[in-house]
Amino acid sequence: MVHRPTRRHLLLSAAALTLLPVLPVLPARAGDAPLRVLASAVPHAEILTFVQRRLAPDLKLKIIEITGELRVNELTLAGDADANFYQHRPFLETEEAILKTTFAVTATVHIEPLGIYSRRVKSLDAVPEGAAVSLSSNVTNLSRGLVLLQAAGLIRLRPDLDPARRQLATPRDIVENPRRLKLLEIEPAQLPRTLDDVTLAIINGNYALQAGLVPAKDALALEPAEGNPYANLLVTVPEKAEDPRIQRLSRLLEGPEVAAFIRERYAGSVIPVHS
Repeated sequence: MVHRPTRRHLLLSAAALTLLPVLPVLPARAGDAPLRVLASAVPHAEILTFVQRRLAPDLKLKIIEITGELRVNELTLAGDADANFYQHRPFLETEEAILKTTFAVTATVHIEPLGIYSRRVKSLDAVPEGAAVSLSSNVTNLSRGLVLLQAAGLIRLRPDLDPARRQLATPRDIVENPRRLKLLEIEPAQLPRTLDDVTLAIINGNYALQAGLVPAKDALALEPAEGNPYANLLVTVPEKAEDPRIQRLSRLLEGPEVAAFIRERYAGSVIPVHS
């Protein structure tokens, strides 16, 4: 037989519940939550995975791989991620100007040399007149590509450009183009796909690696590592810069174990900043 509760029973139960203490809902501590880091798949997410698995398995990391041209700094600023690992300082400075804010750089990790690639010629001497050249449509990487073309002897930029201005150079700053190269500005992630359609493609190191290219072997020309201003950074907002999780991750990213991992895994295609 099923006994149905009487009105008296319900009132007694309600009275008993009112006597129970009300426990406050405590927010989770920062140290209990995973550190959310937005990162390019290669090499950034791979480096973070190495840190997580080999150096600090107790450090909770949520590695969120970036696809396409996601507005990573905007997401970090909005609190959708705690930090990001995918960009160099000139790009960050451009983003800060657009977003009218200042980020905090907590680690300087590695350089991905920009490279010139081709499936049509085997040397830069063989580049014909009127050749099509694809390069990044991104402002900072566009200028970076122009500087690399100048270093390769294919164009000449205005000689009065100071170092800061060179980081924002555009095709309008070209004063000599003896082979009449046709420059095509393409979204950075799509540059490897242009290799069958152009004579030269100037590709960022991370996108070259993702496309199966080996920059140290396949590039006709690579940026030098020495004095290179395009080191990749761990970036967060100022109020999170002292977060113990970010501080620990920063120390590990700049440590000798990560440098050794980068040298071994990427064999010159990615270069650690710290020894």
